[in-house]
Amino acid sequence: MKYKLKEVAQIQYGKDHKKLTDGNIPVFGTGGLMRHVDNYLFEGDSVLIPRKGSLNGLQFVTGKFWTVDTLFWTKIDVEKVIPKYLFYVLKQFDFAQMNVGSAVPSLTTALLNDLEIEIPNLGIQQSTLNKINPIESQINNLSMINDNLVA
Repeated sequence: MKYKLKEVAQIQYGKDHKKLTDGNIPVFGTGGLMRHVDNYLFEGDSVLIPRKGSLNGLQFVTGKFWTVDTLFWTKIDVEKVIPKYLFYVLKQFDFAQMNVGSAVPSLTTALLNDLEIEIPNLGIQQSTLNKINPIESQINNLSMINDNLVA
């Protein structure tokens, strides 16, 4: 079934993190993990979408997290889409081609909200994830092995 992104997820803005105290909650920016703090914006599964900078750096997070103001986060309607499935659907888009900035690459909520995506029923989503998850797990394990070899 076709949806606009706004029909399956609410796009939220990240916030400044500089005044937060150090802690154990991850803070994500466009480039990934930045630091850990003592407060969070959201707890749950979310797709993080760059607002400024490297626009194709989508991230998937779960649990408590904070995002900086150069990154959008999503509150996902789990009755329509499995969060991890939405992540893979969005990874297929070239967000850099949707740039509306001049000096710094940028995306807007209006552009993202109107993005049309194809979402099958939850059973098909789960079946697809059941095939992807073992492959992703193996890739992560091999990456950790490579990191240990370099260190």
